Parts: sequence; C-alpha cells; structure tokens
Amino acid sequence: MPITRRARLVRRGLRRLASGDEMPLEQARERMDQIDRLPRPLHAEYVDALVGGVPAIVATPTLVPPTRHLFYIHGGAYVVGSPRSHIAMVANLAKRASATATVIEYRLAPEHVYPAAIEDCLAAYRALVADVDPAVVTIAGDSAGGGAALSTLCALRDAGDPLPAAAYLLSPWTDLTGSGESVLTRAAADPMIDGAKIAEAGRVYAGDVSLDDPGVSPLFADLGGLPPMLIQTGMDEVLLSDSTRLAERARAAGVDVTLDIADGMWHVYPAFARLVPEATDALVRAAVFMRNRIPAPVPVAG
Repeated sequence: MPITRRARLVRRGLRRLASGDEMPLEQARERMDQIDRLPRPLHAEYVDALVGGVPAIVATPTLVPPTRHLFYIHGGAYVVGSPRSHIAMVANLAKRASATATVIEYRLAPEHVYPAAIEDCLAAYRALVADVDPAVVTIAGDSAGGGAALSTLCALRDAGDPLPAAAYLLSPWTDLTGSGESVLTRAAADPMIDGAKIAEAGRVYAGDVSLDDPGVSPLFADLGGLPPMLIQTGMDEVLLSDSTRLAERARAAGVDVTLDIADGMWHVYPAFARLVPEATDALVRAAVFMRNRIPAPVPVAG
C-alpha cells in the first residue's frame, strides 16, 4: 500500500541524514537530545526524578486521571539517547493511553557496558512497582530500549519479581549478532541503519560478553511466562527479522503476541507522530493495546 506524502518526505530526509559523515559520540548524543528543544505535548506535567537511583523524566497527563503507568526504556544503540530525546513521543502515547509515563536514563556504553543498562532498568522498575501496582504497568522501549525491555522482563521473571501487565516493543533490537535475514534483504530499503555495522555496534555494548548471550541478545532467551506483548516494526528496516523471529519464538513459548508490521515504514517510525500520519496511527494502536490489556477501574457508586 502506498505511504503518505509526508511519510515519503520524512523518509528521504532520514536517508540524507544517514548518508552523512559519522560524528563523534558526544556530538551525536547532543544532537539526539536536541529533539527536546521542540515543544513537548501539552496537557501533561513533566518532572525530573530519581527512580531507584536512576534519573528519569515522569510525564503525567493533566486532563484525565491516569489509570495506567508506562515504564519506558529509550533506544539509541545503547550509546546515545536519553529521556530528553524520547519524552515527546512517550508523552504523546501516554496521553492517548491515560497513563503516567516514566522514561529512565540508564547508563550508556562504551563507558558502561552490559549489564549496566539492565541493572539500571531493574533498579528503576523495582522502585516503581514498590509504589505502583504492576498490574497497571506496561514496560516499553524502542530499538535498543526494546531489547533492554525484553532482557529486563526475563531477568525479573527469573528473579521472581512481579511482572508488568503488558509489554510494548517498538522496532526492538533483539539480536546483536545481526543474523536475521532482513539485515541483507532490507539493506537497500532501510533509510536509517547500515546492517553491516550491527554486530560492531553490539560489541560496543556487550563488552567481553558474547553477542549471542541471552542477556545481551534476548531473542535467544527463554521467553516463557512473559506478559502479552505488542511488537511494532516497519517493513523496510534491517531489524525486521528481530521482530518477526521474536514473535515466532514468543508464541512458541506460550506468550500472547501481537505483531504489527507497517508497509513502507522504517526504524522506530512512530517517533514521527507529529509529522507522519502512519506514525500517529501506530501510537493509537499502541494506546488501544494498553487500554485493552489494562482496563480502567470501574467507578464505585457512591
């Protein structure tokens, strides 16, 4: 199905950006955080916080009482990104889902290699559910954050912690070895990611741990006992196989999985909801998923 004109324009712009010279890491981090210079969504309160000792931004809708909680782990190949780069997209989703959102700032590689990021995710989640019923929580993340969300779920399950009600994984990076067939078959179509560099990027995060270790690449983990999950991805991204294989393996393990693949779309395309109609539609579907998995409480008659 043809994509909209706005989607075509954004796609061309992304391809031009990806074809430019690579910049130093600190500059790349600063550039990604510049997204927060754009106005954040209205009708939400934004508070900088520490959650289990982990820095975070908490966004709370102000027009309707939030009855759910979104625990969000940002993407950025484990080396860039922060709550500031992702708060606009997450707040947009949270408002649609009547949810408070907590976006955490885990430690980044190469300064802090695996398992530092997952340790921070665990610490923040455990602190959150000490105050919030896990039955109203959705754990979510995009790209590396999607992989980290999956690794966090597996670690929580193995430790006997209470799991959230649902998981929303957006273009998750689940196989840091880059062994998926889409790394080759979608190479020409992907406007953002060079599939040939996936394993190299994974090594920066993994340190001395093997790239196929289940903690690093949760595609290879035992997925039994995980909560219902929505996986959203684009048809034209080299990480497509990270999502399709995850859905297949999770279903085989008995997990309730919804796989949502959008024609003509790219990596983490819902981040462009302010510009691209297809991206807005994806966030609406994600909000519906959260609402269906975590129904609002029925008011008690006075």
